[in-house]
Amino acid sequence: MLSLIASVLDFAVPVLVVIFIGLFGTGALIELGLMQKLSRFASPIFRYTNLPDTCASSFIVAMGSTVAANSMVVNFRDGGCINEREAILCAVLNSTPAYVREILTYQIPIVLPALGAVVGGFYVTVFILTAFVKISAVVILSKLLLKKNHCVFGDNITEKKVRLQEAIRRSLSRNKKLFTKISIIYLSMTTLVFYLRSRGAFEALNVLPIAEVFGIPAESIVPLTTYVASPILGISLLGPMISSNSISYQQAMIVLMLGSMFMLPFFGFRTLLPRYISIFGPRIGLRIVAFSTGISILVRFCVLVILLFIAV
Repeated sequence: MLSLIASVLDFAVPVLVVIFIGLFGTGALIELGLMQKLSRFASPIFRYTNLPDTCASSFIVAMGSTVAANSMVVNFRDGGCINEREAILCAVLNSTPAYVREILTYQIPIVLPALGAVVGGFYVTVFILTAFVKISAVVILSKLLLKKNHCVFGDNITEKKVRLQEAIRRSLSRNKKLFTKISIIYLSMTTLVFYLRSRGAFEALNVLPIAEVFGIPAESIVPLTTYVASPILGISLLGPMISSNSISYQQAMIVLMLGSMFMLPFFGFRTLLPRYISIFGPRIGLRIVAFSTGISILVRFCVLVILLFIAV
């Protein structure tokens, strides 16, 4: 039990520190009126949506921290500037800058060398395609479901300049209850996920029948199963198989798409769900994770169908 608590705190405390900095730091910037100025840099993207320009400032922050950006979205919603639908679409859009960070820190330095130019390049392309589809889905849904909202959140807070000390005080006063609620929910959800993982809930998956259906070699079962638990380890195991020609490029691509489709729900439940529920609450948090993860799985499924069609 003590080891479980230690693992939870080791994982959750750094995240809560980021949430604290994001929530109170961006709150202070809003009080100072600086976020309205930053939002101008993202206005070209939001020009094609019916999302309010105030979401553009959170999108800018998402380039550095998705958690901090979503903390801002909660403030926008609680301040009456955006509704629940707008909050969901803003949060999904805030997840896309992370793709740029991951390309630079994961895809290029790890995936490409491990899988080679052909398969690695394919994997990176699918990754970029997923981000493009998410942005397109947000644009289309905002046009279909929303009316243009011209609310600027900063206008609801202050009409005159304030000093930094006063801005920090206001931010602490405004956000302390929200941070307490986020901390309690996040620690509870993380504890549940870690407990389930210790019981093997995320590793109990037999993909052999599925692999046989899709016509991939028996030796690819190990990297496929491993990928579900750890994408980096799965890719590391798949790389040598590609180099030794024990699996073709197309079969490797099928393994990657299958592994992604199984891994994404586990990743969503294990990592994303506690974070989004702690910030947005159970109802909205679950919708955001389901929407975002669903798009990612759909892209992989469509690519998998194309690969299987070509193989016929």
